[in-house]
Amino acid sequence: MDIKVNSIYQHYKGDKYIVLDIAKHSETLEDMVIYRALYGDNKLWVRPLTMFNDTVNGEKRFKIITISSVKS
Repeated sequence: MDIKVNSIYQHYKGDKYIVLDIAKHSETLEDMVIYRALYGDNKLWVRPLTMFNDTVNGEKRFKIITISSVKS
């Protein structure tokens, strides 16, 4: 699955995040997803791309969502 930068994703537990970028781990060159929580104190997180894309109990760990604008 391709991760879309600047898109909103929902974690399988319900919280929402915005993906800011994809980076490389400096030692392993593994792709890492950099994302910010859209709740609470808006912490910045990083997670391996493979883990971001995996499933938990048969459900995607993160799924992209669409948020509609309040402007018409």
